Amino acid sequence: MRPIAMPPALILALAPMGVAAQDFDWGPQNTDFPPAFREQFRAPLTPSDVTLNMERLAGGLEHPWGIATLPGDAGWLVTERPGRLRHLAPDGTLSPPLSGTPEVLAARQGGLLDVALAPDFASTREVYLTYAKPVEGGSATAAARGVLAKDLSGLADVKDIFVQAPASRNPMHFGSRVVFLADGTVAVTTGEHSSEQERLFAQDLDKTYGKVIRVNRDGSVPADNPFVGVAGAIDTIWSLGHRNIQGAAVDADGTLWTIEHGPKGGDELNRPEPGLNYGWPVISYGERYRGGAIGSGDAVREGLEQPVYFWDPVIAPGGMAFHAGAAFGDWNGDILASSLNPGGVVRLSLDDGVVVEEERLLRDVGRVRDIEVLADGSFLVLIDSGNGSVLHVTPGG
Repeated sequence: MRPIAMPPALILALAPMGVAAQDFDWGPQNTDFPPAFREQFRAPLTPSDVTLNMERLAGGLEHPWGIATLPGDAGWLVTERPGRLRHLAPDGTLSPPLSGTPEVLAARQGGLLDVALAPDFASTREVYLTYAKPVEGGSATAAARGVLAKDLSGLADVKDIFVQAPASRNPMHFGSRVVFLADGTVAVTTGEHSSEQERLFAQDLDKTYGKVIRVNRDGSVPADNPFVGVAGAIDTIWSLGHRNIQGAAVDADGTLWTIEHGPKGGDELNRPEPGLNYGWPVISYGERYRGGAIGSGDAVREGLEQPVYFWDPVIAPGGMAFHAGAAFGDWNGDILASSLNPGGVVRLSLDDGVVVEEERLLRDVGRVRDIEVLADGSFLVLIDSGNGSVLHVTPGG
């Protein structure tokens, strides 16, 4: 990828924003649960000793949620939660809304959410979206695929490949990311719609609340899904017991990782495996927002999986990506996770599947909803606000 040509009017001269570990205060915990193993909580805060330069590539976006890189120098597709999909050119030009996008329920946390390109996009031009779909009885997390016009003006042949069931009247906790797994199947993450009654559905195999879903690209069910042939179970389910998964990415080995919102405390990094139960709302490392125990009141219970890592207080995670590339090369293989609260980017260094370092970066930029690592190792962050933006982050001189 050639360097991004930045329009001068959009360049922001900002001070270097590298953050030393000693400058960060974790803050008080909400609960006193001990971690199940040492590396599960509050890894050593380790500074990268780098400075970060930021340039605003685009502004004026209304709650941008997802971003996907088009091949070559064609720029990006960016979603806005109210229901718009836009093309962002390398020079910062934003297109009018693309035609053909599905109708969304743009209420509370609902709207047009994630966007991803098929691995063979260059030949198929397939684009995948997740969104809050208005249905009888309320709304549901849905995933759709369509074909992007060569002139980038819109989508054609848009069809759902997954619709969550049952409908919910609570427009909260939709998830949702869409990512391609190493075998070419599609993972869609969902939430459990937050309410006291509906959160229980995360444990139910006859409902797709609080799940990782795995489907083929046309929405059909992979024959090796873990609940195929299980009486009463929905056969698109891959894993269960999740709260609200807003981050998902595949590492260099082809393994799926997710990050989900906890309640007051207890955001989780997970490595979902087929058929396993990740515990929500039976167990949690957090507590109710008004105080008091979640579910069983335990953080560990036999038969329920433990997170790879958890946060208390929370980071309120958005999207995530694995770093690769020459820029910030020491971070290769690390997770870059979005933070909505307190904001910024969280870097996690992994060793043999556990977190060994954490770093907080870009702590003053606001609510970061998604991260897109570019081929050269620099990265884009989406700032989620009513006047949102796309920032390009490069190493400082």
